[in-house]
Amino acid sequence: MSTANILIGEILGTMMLILLGDGVVANVLLGKTKGNSSGWIVITTAWAMAVFVGAFVAAPISGAHLNPAVTLGLAVAGVTPWGQVPVYFVGEFIGAFLGAILVFLAYFPHWAQTSDPGLKLAVFSTGPAIRSTAWNLICEIIGTFALMFGILMIKPATLMMSGATFGMGALGIIPVAFLVWAIGMSLGGPTGYAINPARDLGPRIIHAILPIPGKGGSDWGYSWIPVVGPLVGAVIASLVFLAIVPKV
Repeated sequence: MSTANILIGEILGTMMLILLGDGVVANVLLGKTKGNSSGWIVITTAWAMAVFVGAFVAAPISGAHLNPAVTLGLAVAGVTPWGQVPVYFVGEFIGAFLGAILVFLAYFPHWAQTSDPGLKLAVFSTGPAIRSTAWNLICEIIGTFALMFGILMIKPATLMMSGATFGMGALGIIPVAFLVWAIGMSLGGPTGYAINPARDLGPRIIHAILPIPGKGGSDWGYSWIPVVGPLVGAVIASLVFLAIVPKV
């Protein structure tokens, strides 16, 4: 896979992921939107769909990592060459930047209609329900472990006909979307389930840069947790997978 393919695929896929994922948070949290106060189930469902859309956009081009933690985990598992890891990272963060900017533009009139700066930050990045450094970090590690281990255990969707095997295209991405949906519904309450360093840090940087009315701070003191936690969780999941895969 060429460097250009990796960059283009990850930029486009991660951009769509953030546009639709952060977009649903904006719809639920910002003032005077059609979806205002529609709740956690709407957010987790749309984030799962955002993963599906981002993945089927990027899959034919770059393999659709969309997440530095997944890229690192796949490298540890021996699936992705280590030399490609920085290229994936760059594409994922550029895509996250672009997606966050598009959300800002799509909801432009609504920023001024929202008085709480915390809600504006929540559109772009995650934050803890109860602030506890150790437990917030553990929650992100566990959530990303579930994501990475699930991805490694999912087999490609195929169809057998007349002795030939056919790939099922985007249908193979559906289990990953369901996995993300389950993580959000089950483990998302404590920290907002970043489980993706680019998904959190990229838009957080955009939040800090953009001229959002009354936006407040970007909570940089917490920002390392949704970066380090997912990376650690993905590595642990890959090591566990490598330990058991001969038995599977």
